[in-house]
Order: sequence, then structure tokens, then C-alpha cells
Amino acid sequence: MSSLIKTLEVATAGRGFHDVSADLQRLVAQSSVASGLCHAFLRHTSASLIITENADPDVRLDLEHFISRLAPDGDPSYIHTMEGPDDMPAHIRSVLTCSELTIPIREGRLLLGTWQGVYLWEHRYRAHRRLLDITIISA
Repeated sequence: MSSLIKTLEVATAGRGFHDVSADLQRLVAQSSVASGLCHAFLRHTSASLIITENADPDVRLDLEHFISRLAPDGDPSYIHTMEGPDDMPAHIRSVLTCSELTIPIREGRLLLGTWQGVYLWEHRYRAHRRLLDITIISA
């Protein structure tokens, strides 16, 4: 049984989406796993992992606008404000989305749909270095 365990470091420029699909696919290719699973776990509480449309960037803009209404920056009802007005909203955003994803692998490729991409969604305004633990296992 083949497997691969790696940590992927993603440098973000601040709030926004960072496509990690190619990075994950590169690790799948390195693993030589033809059929199995790719699991990605994000070790942070103020960013997320999502699968969403990769063709039209307006989708990601709409997602950002939508979640900004759900978890607005600087809401005076937040108690946790030590790291600034975007800190607590970032934690809320990460709870409402995902910190881990599992994607099937077939014929040595991530089994993503035509219009799907895997994104690290940074919820903080300042740049961060985010760590993704990637586990690839064969079926």
C-alpha cells in the first residue's frame, strides 16, 4: 500500500482565496497512488479549506460578500477582539466552513469535477503562513 504524508506551507497575502489544487495534484503525483484518497487538514482557526467553482472568479467574490454579512468585521457584540476587528469574524468563518477535505484519487489524479478547485480561504486581513497536512493513501 502506497502513501504519502507531507506538510504544505501556503503563504497568503491576506483575506482571499488561494488555489491549492495544483499543489495537491503535485503531491498525488509524487505519491504514485493510482487509486485512493487525498486528505488535507488545515492547522489554523482563522482560515478554511473549500471546494468551489474555479472558472468564474465572481463566485469567490460572492462567497466573500455573503460570509461578510454573516460574520461582519468589528461587530460590537464580539468579546474576543485581542487581535483586531477581523479576528473573531475569522474564527466564525472557519467554523461555518471546513478545516479539512477528503478527495478521491482515480488514475493518479484528484477526482475533482470540471469546474471544481480546492482553495485555502484566508479570513484575516494580514498575510499569514498557513500549514496544510496532506495525507495520501492508496485504496
